[in-house]
Amino acid sequence: MNREERNEELNNSNYGAPRQAKPLRKLKRVDNNRSKEPEYRGLHEAPSIDIRIEGEEPPRPQIKEQQYHGLHEKGRDKLVESADYDDFDNEPKKKKSVKDGLIKLTSILLSIAAIIALFLNMPILWYKKSGQPDERVSIMTYFKRWQPTADIEGELEKPTMDLALDTDIVNDDFTDGLDLPQLVEGQYTVLFLGFDEDVENTDVIWICQFDIAGGQLHILQVPRDCAVPNYTSNETTKINSVYMCGDPEVNKIQRVVNCVQDNFGIPIDAYVTTACFDIVDIVDLIGGIPIHLDNEIIYEADKRIPAGDITLTGEQSEWFVRFRHEWLQGDIGRVQNQRRFMQAAMKKILDIVKNDGKMKLYSYLNTIYKNKWIATNMSVEDLSKLADFGSTLTTENVIVNMVPGEDAKYYYSSEEFYWIYSIHKRATIDMLNEYFRPYQRPMLLSESNIIEYISEYEYQYEDYDDTGVTFEELETATEPLRDPEMRPAWKEYEE
Repeated sequence: MNREERNEELNNSNYGAPRQAKPLRKLKRVDNNRSKEPEYRGLHEAPSIDIRIEGEEPPRPQIKEQQYHGLHEKGRDKLVESADYDDFDNEPKKKKSVKDGLIKLTSILLSIAAIIALFLNMPILWYKKSGQPDERVSIMTYFKRWQPTADIEGELEKPTMDLALDTDIVNDDFTDGLDLPQLVEGQYTVLFLGFDEDVENTDVIWICQFDIAGGQLHILQVPRDCAVPNYTSNETTKINSVYMCGDPEVNKIQRVVNCVQDNFGIPIDAYVTTACFDIVDIVDLIGGIPIHLDNEIIYEADKRIPAGDITLTGEQSEWFVRFRHEWLQGDIGRVQNQRRFMQAAMKKILDIVKNDGKMKLYSYLNTIYKNKWIATNMSVEDLSKLADFGSTLTTENVIVNMVPGEDAKYYYSSEEFYWIYSIHKRATIDMLNEYFRPYQRPMLLSESNIIEYISEYEYQYEDYDDTGVTFEELETATEPLRDPEMRPAWKEYEE
């Protein structure tokens, strides 16, 4: 039996009957004209299908969503939102890109500023100051403490005098609100010295005490002829020689500071020195000093300052503060005339702040520092703080006094003598207690090293025992009295 016969027998035995062939499925005709069902191709590939009913308005076109390319990639400027379209026929606006640009720029600038601020405040510099341990500070702190001209005269020693603080006022909670390196809280005192042509004698000596807590400025004028025999080796005994002829154990500026502190009991926090020729540059820098002169001043035959309302140039300012030839009271007349210059100079500074702002004043200070027209142990920050305080003062809050005393003959030998200024000790102590010790106990006569060449019971006059005047009163002050005996020489110059 072959394979076919065997298979037939098996089929007949399983189903009992021969299998019927399954009819073929009827095939459908394919209509190629019929629209195909849309095939999904993904978000960006789907074709547009028009399924509108006859007569219906066409649908609003769909805005094609753009692919995001990243903030810094090409094509970012084409990414817009639907709200940025005015209509579907116009190009999209670029409001978003401009806004993003500004945000980006601001972020960069803020980041740079933060990095710079962090760098400037990092303690990376060593700050060294005489008498103090070395300290690592930031660039900002170093600049604030910078003393660009302190090396000219040097630093001051810590005073050994008794500060005699009035503890009823200066207690642990007392503060004047101005963070300065002060010996006495509440006040800051600056010794101002003006040199002669040879930069040897201090012909101008002013003690400027800023009463910070009280909102005042007190200025004490010390006549250059004041006799201080214990502080100079010069035969004249005059205080203007202390700088060059004082104690050789200390530096020159310290000699004058020690003399002032021991005689007048005023703690000195800082100093400023300048030469007469530097005044010329400083005054010219700020544009001159407006002032009223009652009469013409003839410093020399070819150096004249006209009368009336004028603006002193730098050169004229030097002549003005040094002029003494015609004053009846000689050097005292010059001191009195210098008050008028101080008042006019302060008014000029206040006008600068009022009209041009504090930054203009700071720029002047920077120029003065840069050219070393002054020498001072004050830092940039200290001087700026004092300038800020000074700009708040009014002319009625600035009071000028002069050391009380009188002219006297001092005989250096039996035949040689000098005209000096003998200090009236009691009147001086009374004046100091009233004006210059607001946060200290009253000074006693025994606490001052003042030496009188004329005793209290032999005074010839007391005209200079009370010379206090405010800057407001100085606005209308007249010039000092002139010596009639000098008139012929003065008129000779005119002719």
